[in-house]
Amino acid sequence: MLHRRDAMIRLGQAGTGALALPGLLQAERANEPVVGRDGTAKNCILVYLWGGPPQQDTFDMKPEAPVGVRSQFSPIETATPGIQICDQMPLTAQQTDKMAIVRSFTHGSNQHEVGVYHTLTGKVNPRLSVPRNQRNRRDFPNAGAVVSRFSTPGVLPSSVTIPRPIGHDGVVYSGTYAGFLGPRYDPIELQPPAEVNVPAPHSLDLPTDLSTARLQARRGLLKTLEMQDRALQSNSASNSLGMFREQAFRMLMSPDVSKALDVEQETDITRDRYGRNEYGEGFLLARRLIESGVRLVTMTWYYVCPNGNVANVWDNHGGSGSLGKLTGYEMLKAKYCLPPLDLGYSALLEDLDQRGLLDDTLVVMMGEFGRTPKINKNQGRDHWGALQSVALAGGGIRGGQVYGASDKIAAYPTKHPVSPEDTLATMYHALGLPSETVIHEPTGRPNAISTGRPIRALFG
Repeated sequence: MLHRRDAMIRLGQAGTGALALPGLLQAERANEPVVGRDGTAKNCILVYLWGGPPQQDTFDMKPEAPVGVRSQFSPIETATPGIQICDQMPLTAQQTDKMAIVRSFTHGSNQHEVGVYHTLTGKVNPRLSVPRNQRNRRDFPNAGAVVSRFSTPGVLPSSVTIPRPIGHDGVVYSGTYAGFLGPRYDPIELQPPAEVNVPAPHSLDLPTDLSTARLQARRGLLKTLEMQDRALQSNSASNSLGMFREQAFRMLMSPDVSKALDVEQETDITRDRYGRNEYGEGFLLARRLIESGVRLVTMTWYYVCPNGNVANVWDNHGGSGSLGKLTGYEMLKAKYCLPPLDLGYSALLEDLDQRGLLDDTLVVMMGEFGRTPKINKNQGRDHWGALQSVALAGGGIRGGQVYGASDKIAAYPTKHPVSPEDTLATMYHALGLPSETVIHEPTGRPNAISTGRPIRALFG
């Protein structure tokens, strides 16, 4: 026989993941710390270039390096005297006065799975199974989950991943959700990853067979069952759950949510400036979500090939059959790498600045590692955890600067090495979350949100 509470839970989850949102929204208010406001950021956009962008072909070019190491692209001058970047990024070059380029980001792994986990959580996971690293509730929370943990629930979620989390071949990567903090703090994922035959776990879309009218009717029935159940089992926990279920319903029905997700409300000029492709629309959607109250948007960058295969296109070894066996440099010049990045990223910084949002919005762009100094036989570069360039802008970051330095072939840092832990600590610092802020595992074990140190020289 089905117990009334079981029936309520099944009713609330049937047909849509959205009615399970109360669990995501029920913050532990009594446990929230009072945090400092050392940074100026109220929100953050994390642009994650999955695959590993080449530092030598973007922000740390070495034109004096020998043939076989130096880029096939050329350096160009930028808006900031003394800073040069790649000639494939001319629009970004006009925005360097807003940017801090870190040329000394480093960690010890050349594996995608390990690098993704480390850069998104600030932790090295000795239990990580490569390549079958399916995320699980023992994982350390990613930045979006940490920010959600210390944000007041509103109509919109605190953290959103667009257009989809990292995943392929049936696996959603560890490091992409709330891990041991639980599903209430998971970032909302608007789409499931390609090659993973599961629905997005926290989609805000109604399923095709559930109209708004049916949702309202279902809500009425659910409330009736809840009232009966509470009469029998009245306690503060059930009342609290009801409050957050109501909040989740408002999120589903809110015109603010629909409006934030609708990039077609933008002018043709704005949409053209960002680029009418998945990446340009991702940058534009990130701005709209931040403007509407989302605190952290993670934009994961990959390409779904015509044959349905997932390509982490910044992994520019070259020679991939799914991509027509292009060379690594042909990949970088293709419609899914440097051209849309230059257009969309520069538009985002320009747009945030013109709207007066840049001081409030930290924009961080990185991948899981960089690329080898040596160009391979496919005219591409291979995995290289020892060095990567990371770009930051807004949120109190002082633009027009380079932090750290690398050797003559962009292989290793020679000045001010920066770890993934330090990068996350810097993000949290900008958002007013001290690194020593504590989160707890289900066992009660305390963990600092980051063991790194914020790079204070980037601010001011």
